[in-house]
Amino acid sequence: MTKHIDFSVIAPPAYLDDFVAQEPARVHHVAAQRVLSHDGYRAFFVAEAERGAEIIIDNGVFDLGHALPAADLVAAGLAVSAREIILPDVMHEGAATIKASEQAARDILDLTDSFRLCVVLHAADDEEWLRTYDHFASSDYVGAIALPASRRPDPERQLCRTRWMATHYLEDRDMVEERMVYRLLGLGRTGHLELVEQREHEWIASVDGAAPVILGAMGIAMLPGGPYEKPSTPHIENVGPIPEDRFDLIRQNIAVVREAAGSHVKIAEALR
Repeated sequence: MTKHIDFSVIAPPAYLDDFVAQEPARVHHVAAQRVLSHDGYRAFFVAEAERGAEIIIDNGVFDLGHALPAADLVAAGLAVSAREIILPDVMHEGAATIKASEQAARDILDLTDSFRLCVVLHAADDEEWLRTYDHFASSDYVGAIALPASRRPDPERQLCRTRWMATHYLEDRDMVEERMVYRLLGLGRTGHLELVEQREHEWIASVDGAAPVILGAMGIAMLPGGPYEKPSTPHIENVGPIPEDRFDLIRQNIAVVREAAGSHVKIAEALR
């Protein structure tokens, strides 16, 4: 198995140099609201873009509970030379996600066509999942499709709840669109262990996640072969000061995830 998936580390602004800087610079998922409100955060990703990183602007739904307006997403994207914007999405609702994505796409394209537009594939059941996927895969404005993480056990192995089932389904039925970029959003309930299997798919470009940083800050090691059990954790926005004696553990956790993803990217030494 030679395929790799790029892993974008999510960390608080104070720790970007310590954990997020990449060598070589590849892909970063970047919070739009942070770009617009935090000078140091914005400057860091400007520098990463200049080093060749592909910058993807997240719409804010996961962090804020609502997406930023199209004008703010465009402003954030332009500020850090982003190549892609993730359009607004509605958790577990296919029709609502289509509606929100299409409205945002119209608003963004009224302002600029500088960005690839990425949709997030949500659905309440498998019938809706297939209908939503078909809609996005055939829509001209969509340049990338993101599959959200599987958060809870799903004995029925639904496409809308178990991400590895969804990716196998798409590949087995020749439903992968060559013109699309495919991404994984977040590490799910099996964490980095899922990535070993997802690497079988040549068409998955990237995944992002804060788990290595949050768990490391809590003193929890991510083991290469598992098991992976994630306790209740704070949101990345609520992580306080991280003791320096946890830095090595965090870096080890990041290395474990990258190994599972087949990625040879390192934390950039020169920025630490």
